[in-house]
Amino acid sequence: MTGQNSAIASDYVFDNDGDHSSDQHHYLARLLDPLTFERLALTGVGPGWRCLEVGAGGGSVALWLAERVTPGGHVLATDIKPGLIPSRPGLTVARHDIVVDPLPQDAFDLIHARLVLSHLPQRRQVLRRLRAALRPGGRLQLDEIDITRWVAPPASGGREGEVYGIYVTAMARVLGAAGSDPTWGSVAARDIAAAGLVDIDQVRWTEVWERGSAGLGLLISNSHHLEEHLMAAGMTSGQLREVREVMSAPGFSAPSFEIHSILARRADD
Repeated sequence: MTGQNSAIASDYVFDNDGDHSSDQHHYLARLLDPLTFERLALTGVGPGWRCLEVGAGGGSVALWLAERVTPGGHVLATDIKPGLIPSRPGLTVARHDIVVDPLPQDAFDLIHARLVLSHLPQRRQVLRRLRAALRPGGRLQLDEIDITRWVAPPASGGREGEVYGIYVTAMARVLGAAGSDPTWGSVAARDIAAAGLVDIDQVRWTEVWERGSAGLGLLISNSHHLEEHLMAAGMTSGQLREVREVMSAPGFSAPSFEIHSILARRADD
């Protein structure tokens, strides 16, 4: 399953070949895996299940699934640049663009994607494709963000709050310019229902990020990973150095963005 035409690679700003890609996936796993795994466990995933992990990134979720579906099951982990995904028994890794490349129909007991569809302008089309790839009765889980409240000033205020606000506002502009909708998590359940899935269950998660947290570690890593994009969005090199210092300083804290985790099911046909 090799993609011949990557429709999103040119716009997606978090390149898996970048110098900071491994750091990004490390922090994402620390930050989000506990919630993702808790929700996936609710599906009953176990031996014999056939699973699809879309946009598998560093592979932490695909590996977790592979441990649970063996013996007898199988996980297909896809990405437009799958080089960071380790190999394991019961796990197949494939280069695949979920927007344009073929998917088997009625094939999977469980499909999961995290922080993928919000980056795709064609997300509603992709939802219909994912529904068709599920077997009747199969489960879908999407974990997505909403940054609507994230741009509020952090609790520490002052100059630290000001420079942090400059950074997260620039980040939102970078994502929007690349075709992403970093607020989509708040309405994802509506679009999932419109795609024909049922039994929708949504939870919303937030926390406060402090020095040494996975969330601030992710933002520091992203400030390096996206430095050119952030400067094109109006930040200066001095502001980037300052915000890294702020996010590493003792006593700094800031609210996280919202994570929306949505479970749904394809109806029995």
